[in-house]
This record gives sequence, structure tokens and C-alpha cells, in this order.
Amino acid sequence: MDPGTYYKKAPVNTALAAANILFFLFLETHGGSEDTGTMLNYGAVYGPLVVYEGEYWRLLTSAFMHFGITHIANNMLILLIMGGRLEQVLGHARYLLLYLLSAVGGNAFSLWYCMRTGDFSVCAGASGAVFGVIGGLLWAVIRNRGRLLDLNTKQVMIFGGLSFYYGMTAEGIDNAAHFGGAVAGFLLCMLLYSGGGEPDRY
Repeated sequence: MDPGTYYKKAPVNTALAAANILFFLFLETHGGSEDTGTMLNYGAVYGPLVVYEGEYWRLLTSAFMHFGITHIANNMLILLIMGGRLEQVLGHARYLLLYLLSAVGGNAFSLWYCMRTGDFSVCAGASGAVFGVIGGLLWAVIRNRGRLLDLNTKQVMIFGGLSFYYGMTAEGIDNAAHFGGAVAGFLLCMLLYSGGGEPDRY
């Protein structure tokens, strides 16, 4: 699909990817995206600041921040591949709602896990939202009896499984955010997607 057609079908997903990229460029020119102090200063999650200082806004701002080029490249690649499909079947407003709530849900679950384990790492990334998209697609495919656009249940489960596996085997990955985001996206899609006729294919 050419960029113009993709934008017409998935303007919200395109805008979200652009926002992530622009924020990444901003961070790179204002201290560096791999500098912990810079990330913390501009909105990354740090447990004590959220829980004890009431800076809950970090649960959302951190979802638009990434540690380095590889981090954002991986997340945006998955988002652009999968997000447009979910936006087509959910609609623009509902897709935006699912994306943002999955981001917050993934970060909130990660925060809860970190507070329980005492691991007060500085965390950031769109992974919670991205896995929310995967979780949402899984429900949409199931709701449509195993097929949606050019996807089927097996394909979504394999893609999600491989994404989880990568997170489990790589260092510095917030797997709690992945899990929390996926569950949030699945549950939100149950509420937001009623199924029915398929929209136009890619």
C-alpha cells in the first residue's frame, strides 16, 4: 500500500507514529533519548515519582518516548503493520481510545509490578500501546470467526507470540508493560468492537 492510501485508511495510526517519531527527535536534540536524566525530565515513568509524588501523567507521556533508535524502530514497525488494520475495523475515535488506554494500562501494570519487586527503573516506550493493538486484533479476529481483512487467528497469535518471545529474551525490555497492554487491548476491543461486515481490504 502506498503512503497516501495508508494515511486515508489509518490517519490516527499515522499521526500516532508521527508523534512518537517527532518526540524521539526532540529528545535526541535535548539531551539524548538514551540519557536517563533527560528521559526522566521529559516524562518517563519512575515509580516513586508516580506513586509518591502523584505524577500520574507519566503513565501517558512515557508511551511516546523511546530509548534509542532501535527501540523506536521496532515499536513503530509493528505499529504501522498492525495498527492500520485495527483502526479500519474499529473506526478512528475508538482506535485512538484503545491505543491510549492500552498505553496507560500497560504502564500502570508495569508500575504495579515494579513497586512489588522494588525495581525502580526508569521506563518508557510505546510497547504497552503496541501490544494493546495486538491484543485488540486478536479479539477482533476471534469475533469475526477467525478471519479479519488479510489476517486470521493463527497469524495474530504467532505474531504476538514472537513479539512476547523477543521481549522475554532481550535485555532491558519491560515485559510487564507488554502483558498489561495486551490484556487491556483485548478487553477494550471486546467493549468497542461489535464485529459484523468487513471493511475494505488493504
